[in-house]
Amino acid sequence: REQPLVPVARLAGVRREQFLRDIYPLRKPVVLKGMELGTCTTKWTVDYLSQAEGSKEVKIHVSAVPQMDFLSKNFVYRTLPFDVFVQRAAEVKHKKYFLSEDEKYYLRSVGEDARKDIADIRKQFPVLAEDVQIPEYFEKERFFSSVFRISSAGLQLWTHYDVMDNFLIQVTGKKRVVLYSPRDAPYLYLSGTKSKVLDVDNPDLEKYPLFVKAKRYQCFLEAGDVLFIPALWFHNVISEEFGVALNVFWKHLPAESYDKSDTYGNKDPTAASRAIQILDRALKTLEELPEEYRDFYARRMVLRIQEKAYRNDCG
Repeated sequence: REQPLVPVARLAGVRREQFLRDIYPLRKPVVLKGMELGTCTTKWTVDYLSQAEGSKEVKIHVSAVPQMDFLSKNFVYRTLPFDVFVQRAAEVKHKKYFLSEDEKYYLRSVGEDARKDIADIRKQFPVLAEDVQIPEYFEKERFFSSVFRISSAGLQLWTHYDVMDNFLIQVTGKKRVVLYSPRDAPYLYLSGTKSKVLDVDNPDLEKYPLFVKAKRYQCFLEAGDVLFIPALWFHNVISEEFGVALNVFWKHLPAESYDKSDTYGNKDPTAASRAIQILDRALKTLEELPEEYRDFYARRMVLRIQEKAYRNDCG
């Protein structure tokens, strides 16, 4: 069996008013085309990138295999001068390398102190930031972060969700993005915010039999495309070419809903974290009962959660 495939809608010439009125309330991904993004889409060649930000050091992910897995940590962190990193990331075979001549590189920009500071292209890459016009489809005070990304061709990132809305702005290169609705979380074999199913194209169905029930949304991004990814939507990204992208995250919920220590935008809202802790304590309490009783009351708990917390619509 294969997952049902749903193409992500592609819309051109969408103005802010139309986005907020007709698209945003639906809480579904959409590719926005023809948006004014500044000079970055034409200027950001490998040579320009290298020269613009020079030799300042950046921390990068390096993997000997194309599929990076954050759960098993099948990559290493290394530091390179930015100009050297860009040149290497654009290569297919490397004369100089850390792990192997065909290793893959990935930069995900972070704040000056990743534990305290958010990623903001205006602070970490100020010269390049001048070339970018970020779509102002949300209020300025809701801005959370702007994450600068560079990926080797063929690199695939693990399936995960974020707790904030974001625009994935594909500046150069091409990407394929596979997405799953929050409703399909039961089929994705989660560990925290990440799915254990690494290869979404050829999943191990003996190990992950329910994965076929998840409805697969898919789109291909070209230079200049912007993908709206609503909060809680799972996404798996493959860079089909060497490419540069920018993620812009903003707060969909009231600011106080989010964990103040979260600099990456991937910690669950504080109310959700508290609820999960309470549930864990309840499950621990059930262990005091014999198996037959534990099973019965666990099922009652599931039914109560469904009755009280699940949405009634089937969208």
